[in-house]
Amino acid sequence: MFNRKRGLRRVAAIVSISALVTGCGILSPDGPEDEEPIVVGTTSAPSTLDPAASWDGSWELFRNIYQTLLSYPSGATAPQPDAAEQCAFTDTSNRVYRCELREGLTFSNGDALDARAVKYSIDRIKDIDVNGGPAGLLGSLERVQAPSEREVVFHLNKPDATFPFVLATPAMSIVAPGDYPADALREGSGVVGSGPYTLKSYEDGERAELVRNDRYKGFAERQNKAVTVRYFKDSAGMVKALRDGDIQVTYRGLAADDVITLQGKEGKEEGLQLVEGTGTEISYLVFNPEDPWAGRKEVRQAVAQVIDRTVIAHKIYQDTVDPLYSMVPKGLTGHTTGFFDDYGDPSIPKAREILRDADITEPVPLTLWYTTDRYGSETAKEFEEIKRQLDASGLFDVTLKSRPWKTYVAGYQKGEYPVFGRGWSPDFPDAENFIAPFVGEQNALGTPYLTPKITGDLLPRSRRESDRANVEREFEQAQQIMVNDARLLPLWQGKQYVAASTDISGAEQALDPSTIMMMWQLQRKTSW
Repeated sequence: MFNRKRGLRRVAAIVSISALVTGCGILSPDGPEDEEPIVVGTTSAPSTLDPAASWDGSWELFRNIYQTLLSYPSGATAPQPDAAEQCAFTDTSNRVYRCELREGLTFSNGDALDARAVKYSIDRIKDIDVNGGPAGLLGSLERVQAPSEREVVFHLNKPDATFPFVLATPAMSIVAPGDYPADALREGSGVVGSGPYTLKSYEDGERAELVRNDRYKGFAERQNKAVTVRYFKDSAGMVKALRDGDIQVTYRGLAADDVITLQGKEGKEEGLQLVEGTGTEISYLVFNPEDPWAGRKEVRQAVAQVIDRTVIAHKIYQDTVDPLYSMVPKGLTGHTTGFFDDYGDPSIPKAREILRDADITEPVPLTLWYTTDRYGSETAKEFEEIKRQLDASGLFDVTLKSRPWKTYVAGYQKGEYPVFGRGWSPDFPDAENFIAPFVGEQNALGTPYLTPKITGDLLPRSRRESDRANVEREFEQAQQIMVNDARLLPLWQGKQYVAASTDISGAEQALDPSTIMMMWQLQRKTSW
């Protein structure tokens, strides 16, 4: 889930949902004192409540209950001050970044939010260093200073024009030093933050009840008093709740069948609205280099040669996703079609030749893992289709295994899976965010991917350039290296769908550049 960057170009990751606002109701930002919470449904439940552990969809909750120095006001594609009053590089080489905090900031428990708390929060991410966690975002950070109560200075070990985007990710949420241990993750279901909402109650995998934080000082103008987020195992249950009026908005996890239904006459008759927008979420396979079979390049290349993305997009997702041939999605500077350029259409004879040249003549045994409750109801069907394609080639003998998300994460972080599926929603809308998180000794996958040319040359070069339109060549070269290695195999690029009842407005402003929902933008229409 990281959006670090982006502010670079306006990108199609922001969904236009203006059609969601219908009718002519008079909107009441404050609402009556007894206003019921707006209930939002999603299939993306947090894996943790501690920002130091999360480089995933937990950010969707964090954005609403924690605060970062920088964030994205509605309509912004570049980070703007939030807990900070102002931030800027103070040198010409993009290596010293200084922020001045707003006056009088406090956490929800009344503790002061000062420069010391910011330094503490960032330092503990690096010190705890969770495998596959957000420490991987801080590779360019050398040290943090808090010279005064309101001043924070970040010293970088190399030029990094994308550092402000890193600070705007929910991973860099500011936590209260007295409530979060410096060298261990916080336990329990409570949260002490300074965001627009406080976490009134939390049931793991079930719901999060958010209420307005009266101590909050930041850019968010809250249009409601409370929001309840309900976590669903699948799209069917979520859509049923929407139709029954138990929830008012869905924003992640709609299945293709439900999208098709809601787009048609039936959805309109039920008083529901669905809007489609281009998204930058991607789905891909990860190959473990330590596995005796997945670790062989020829095996990975043969898989890449057999996989038919068009069939997956059409048969499984009913064209609600698009085939993807690069880890960088369409719509971003630097996007290529490297896997199609090199492999062309799916071809069993070509795959057989790749394996034969490597003296592999028997079917390759591969175990593919997927998560049962993270990326939508089609995931199991998608992996069954991948197994069907690979087995039908006669070149592979595939076994499928699955786990719920929380245990799934622990498994891939320990290197237990030969091949596993992941999805990625950007930290920020920039090609770097589809390359840097996956490479290096420490990365978001918990699976080291050592690529000196990318990590030691191409990425550092791109980070010296503030104008991101000028780094296209570096990203094209990085993608070609990834195509050659076939360690990561892109499958599809998603579209964004938001469904809502007609008595809710504000959804058109609610998605930030990483398509995380800013719950404070949602509001009820109080008259018609």
